[in-house]
Amino acid sequence: MRSILIDWLTHSKFKLMPETLYLTINIVDRYLTRTFVSRRELQLVGIASMLIACKYKEIWAPQVNDFICLSDYAYTREQIPVMEKAILGKLEWYLTVPTAYVFLVRFIKASVSLDKEERVACPV
Repeated sequence: MRSILIDWLTHSKFKLMPETLYLTINIVDRYLTRTFVSRRELQLVGIASMLIACKYKEIWAPQVNDFICLSDYAYTREQIPVMEKAILGKLEWYLTVPTAYVFLVRFIKASVSLDKEERVACPV
């Protein structure tokens, strides 16, 4: 079910930065390792995690109503902040984590700079 949730979150209508999506997945995974979530609440965990990540990384975060519409009105306006609070409580408000995106960017920068140095050293 986790893979279906991640697929659904990454194909949402929001145009989010890659860092936000990576942080969303990280929050979901860390929360799921610490607590049991029923199948009915899994989408709510995903929505609340994405809302937390958007508030943390995005300049203009989507509103709660946007997430309610995204979930096809499966959850109420009151349920999302309650789940946000539960997630942040379980994670002890620890959101600054290195995600895979940070390392991917660093590897790309390293490979690009090596290519430039090689071109300068060996003019062809």
